[in-house]
Amino acid sequence: MSHQYDVVVIGGGNAGVSLAARLSRYGVKNIGLIEPKDHHLYQPLFSHIAGGRAAVKEATRSQASVMPKGVAWIKDHAVDVDTKANTVMLASGSTVGYHHLVVCPGLQYRWDSVPGLAEAVHSPYGASHYEFELAPKVWSLLSSMRSGTAVFTMPSGPIKCGGASQKPMYLACDYWREQGVLDKIRVVMVQPYPTVFGIPEVDRELERKIVEYGIELRTNSELVAVDAAGRRATIRNNVTNTTEDLTYDVLNAVPPQSAPEWLKATDLPAPGGQDGFVHVDTETLRHVRHSNVWSLGDAAATTNSKAGGALRKQTKVVAKNLVAARQGKPPAMKYDGYSVCPFTVSRTTVVFAEFDDHYRPMPTIPKVPTWKESRVSWWVDRIMFPQVYWHMILKGRA
Repeated sequence: MSHQYDVVVIGGGNAGVSLAARLSRYGVKNIGLIEPKDHHLYQPLFSHIAGGRAAVKEATRSQASVMPKGVAWIKDHAVDVDTKANTVMLASGSTVGYHHLVVCPGLQYRWDSVPGLAEAVHSPYGASHYEFELAPKVWSLLSSMRSGTAVFTMPSGPIKCGGASQKPMYLACDYWREQGVLDKIRVVMVQPYPTVFGIPEVDRELERKIVEYGIELRTNSELVAVDAAGRRATIRNNVTNTTEDLTYDVLNAVPPQSAPEWLKATDLPAPGGQDGFVHVDTETLRHVRHSNVWSLGDAAATTNSKAGGALRKQTKVVAKNLVAARQGKPPAMKYDGYSVCPFTVSRTTVVFAEFDDHYRPMPTIPKVPTWKESRVSWWVDRIMFPQVYWHMILKGRA
């Protein structure tokens, strides 16, 4: 065993870094954080990069610069967890011991689950703003369009911030309108669910923008195959089980996603569960069977929409409850299912969706309809949130 820690955190993204920082502030001294990557990314800005409203440099920092002081950075991949021995196995072959374990490695992208998709997004006519390296390419493709067909797709199943799949589309439509070419571009959005988002108030605002831009909305549908050479996307309607082939000039696709493969093979998911997410109590975020294991963020089997806004509340719940457990006390703090998704519906306005795990409106300021299109919400999402993220959230102070 290479080292023994009071708390080991798997994952150095938003969840892992902000939790480690908060635990450190709460007096936990011996923390190890497992993260192999050199750079830390602020994913909400990917949509703005893809829509020409943010620079690449705004979304990245070195991992070393965001690591909380006093937290040991274990620069390696977690590949297994032994809950009997209280150890995490690393790709290098070494093991790390823990008294408490927090599992937050995020999701994996499953490009190979849609035939031809990986080839398509690396072709001259396709991209995906869910990959940091491809987000600038999205804007290059969209901003150069003056006619033709642009297809935007979202997969079914759990994904990071489902609403983010739509954002570059609205930004591009507003840009094309400014350029006087919107009426020459066919825009198709493929949405796997019955409505554009799932909250009636938000749906009405988004549907109004969809009509305003002349977008063709395909509900209950998803991308099932791509012919990159022929620039042809096959869309299946999951209700009628019929397919439609769309020839595109630009394809912006969001990949299907799942829990990491190594996590699926551990005993952390629910017994017999196929999705691989960590089996936690959805309120306390403590593992149902292993009392010294916790999870939050995208890899946790919670019922909320997976988004950074949900993490802000989850982080405090896990930190408070883990500290209580170390003192022999029961976890008393509960996560309320809150999540948030800001939709950039134009280059200067946002529809701000705040909701619980039943998709009921849950505004931070009671009785304020934040789902209404607003320039103030744009400022909050584009200007304020990134600063809060780098200077407060990652330091465990928000």
